[in-house]
This record gives sequence, C-alpha cells and structure tokens, in this order.
Amino acid sequence: MPDRRNAEEAAAQVTVVWGRIERWLWAHAPTSAALLRPPAGEADIVAVEEAIEVAFPSTLRAWYRLHDGIDDPAAGESWWPAGFLPGHQGWYRLAQLQDAYVTQTRDWEFEPGRIPISCTPDDIWYGRYIDARPDEPSYGSLGRWAADEEPEPLPTFTSGWPLQAWLTALADALEQGRCLIEPGGRRDAYTWPALTVCGGLTWVDPRDERQVPEGRILLDGPR
Repeated sequence: MPDRRNAEEAAAQVTVVWGRIERWLWAHAPTSAALLRPPAGEADIVAVEEAIEVAFPSTLRAWYRLHDGIDDPAAGESWWPAGFLPGHQGWYRLAQLQDAYVTQTRDWEFEPGRIPISCTPDDIWYGRYIDARPDEPSYGSLGRWAADEEPEPLPTFTSGWPLQAWLTALADALEQGRCLIEPGGRRDAYTWPALTVCGGLTWVDPRDERQVPEGRILLDGPR
C-alpha cells in the first residue's frame, strides 16, 4: 500500500491526466463526453465505502470526484458512445458500482476487496475492477472480471496496471491516434481507438471487420 505522500501524488496524477482525456473527448467524441455525470460528492463516496465495507484507493476516489461515472444513453440512442473506455467499457456511476460489488461478493462469491468500476454497456457479465486490498501488491491496480471466471490482473500475469498509469496510457493513445501500450512497452494491437458515426469513442480490434463497419473511423495518427 502506498504511503500518504505517494497516494496524494497518484491522485493528483489522475486529475491531471483525466483533464487530457476529457478535453480530447469533447473535441473529437462529444457524444461520449456528454454522458459524463457531475462529480461525486465526498459524502456519496463515503456512503458507498461504508455500504461495501471497502475503502477506495486514493486514485479511485480522485476519479469519482471528477465525475460520478456516466449516464445511460437516452432511449433509442446508440450504446456505442457509452463504451468509451478500453475494452468497450462503460464507467459505472457509484450506485452501479455498489450494486455490482454486492452481486459479485454475495451471489458470485468473489473475494471481497476488488471494486468493479465498469462493464460492457447494457451488460453485467464482463468488466474491470480496481484492487482495493491494501496488503496486496496489486493494490490500486486495474483488473478484469467476468461472471463465470476468477478475477485477474490486467495485463494478465502481472500485478496489475495502476489506475493513474492506465489513464495516462489511454490519454497517450487518444492523443497520438494509436493502440494502447501496456506496462513494459507491449503494444496492444487488439485495442485501438475508433470514432463512431454518432460522434462517440469506442475501442476495437482492427482485425475484426465486424468491429470496424462502414462509417467507423479507426484513429491513425494525432488529432
């Protein structure tokens, strides 16, 4: 678990790098940006922590103090812009986070301490989590969950991807118009940003023609 100074520095990094991401979204994917909710209040975050009996890492707290996740698209509108996080993930609002955590630990019998932060839009079966177990080397890092599988770090076979570093990699990929680059420098050529015809951001595998239909623009350089 990081000391207080390191935790504060990591939280500050989240605030700075999210500013880069949000500016990019408003400039190039305004339909996705428009789904962002107002900031979560401190009392709202504390209420969720008390309900699930898990304290948020400083970086996760900083992220929710910027926005309480995203709203669902309006009736009849496309879900694609909601999946603007890598892996075509939609960012949970706090109420969804709490419900998902209770379902996963009570009904699915997942080990407590991994906080779900996203899922595939309009779905509850696949998503991402932040490890909030303070004694684990993966504390504060990103992982992958699925309803019928054991949670695992992201990237696989690592201690996870710290939230602030993952957001930085996301900002870099958007600004440079290329795939994500994982810790250690491996290019994730299967996770590439693309713009949808309805003005949203999504992430696709460019080898899969079904994911890049006519009208979807694969980013191929700085914007």
